[in-house]
Amino acid sequence: MKNSNLLIIISFISIVACAQKHKSIVIAEDPTTIDYTTEVVVPKLDIPWGFVFLPDGALLITEKAGKLIHFKDGVKTNIDGLPEVYLRGQGGLMDIELHPNYSENGWLYITYSSSDGEGEGGNTALIRAQLIDTKLTSVERLYKAEPNSKRGQHFGSRIEFDNDGYLYFSIGDRGNRDVNPQDITRDCGKIYRINDDGSIPNNNPFLEFPGAKTAIYSYGHRNPQGMICHPDTGEIWVHEHGPRGGDEINRIKKGKNFGWPLISYGINYSGTSFTDDTYLPGMEQPLFYWVPSIAPSGMAYVTSDVYKDWKNNLLIGSLKFEYLERLVLDNNKVVKREKLLEGMGRVRNVRQGPDGYIYASLESIGILKIVPNKY
Repeated sequence: MKNSNLLIIISFISIVACAQKHKSIVIAEDPTTIDYTTEVVVPKLDIPWGFVFLPDGALLITEKAGKLIHFKDGVKTNIDGLPEVYLRGQGGLMDIELHPNYSENGWLYITYSSSDGEGEGGNTALIRAQLIDTKLTSVERLYKAEPNSKRGQHFGSRIEFDNDGYLYFSIGDRGNRDVNPQDITRDCGKIYRINDDGSIPNNNPFLEFPGAKTAIYSYGHRNPQGMICHPDTGEIWVHEHGPRGGDEINRIKKGKNFGWPLISYGINYSGTSFTDDTYLPGMEQPLFYWVPSIAPSGMAYVTSDVYKDWKNNLLIGSLKFEYLERLVLDNNKVVKREKLLEGMGRVRNVRQGPDGYIYASLESIGILKIVPNKY
């Protein structure tokens, strides 16, 4: 009984300490502003990590277990030609994105965990390929993080193009927080920027640093699993998983250090602290952070007029609490939060479709379309 009471007291102290550290982040949740229904567009998917809309209205969907699915008119077709996927823990077949000029050049981009390269285990890789009928062709590997690791966590990974045609992608710290994120001579815990053919832009920030990985654009990240190009500013925004508390939204800036793990608004999963610092000189502050963590995955910026009062809002999936979160912004500050699709399943990704509707992929369910009722 004495030991049980001691554990309760220690747990209470750690919770209070965490709350005091983060008390400024409490934001009232906004009541639902839109009456909506959902339609299952693509049923019976396991872990639909990424999806994109093709010009002919079809969908390409990545299943984490290693399947690339083409879906059109109710028919699912498995696409052949993928490289071998190293399936371990959080690693697998991850994001997919189309080239901005896909209709002209047919290039699509995919991230996945690969065992190729140095060492046992795997790490995140990026390829581009073209789709001919039901097969990937002209497959080119553009980047592969090194070295491999047998750890099962923090592969990332999302892909996005900016308005200048540069390609950005994320790789998590691979669970090696004390080594990888702060070292620009090592992969992992980084946002990368390359040209669409895999070459390194001549204005990347670390070209002149001896031994640096020259594809790195920013560093000090934990595990980014959401990425957008802001439609107004052209900035790349990411969100990333914190530990216990401290999930973040960050506006990516060239060559900047985002602090992990030297600064954080989170604590260890055990309830102990690994840093007392939430700010240090030369390190960027997040636009927003969550306490408790929601385990964010997927992010979309609403530009559509389909939804009343949602325009210019962020939508972010929550794996932990199984909902889609709507964040209302005012001058780049989050002022309201709302839960959508609550209790339906783990939201892995979210996108605004070419038709202006919002689509979300939910684990063990499929891809849903959010349809506002008349108002």
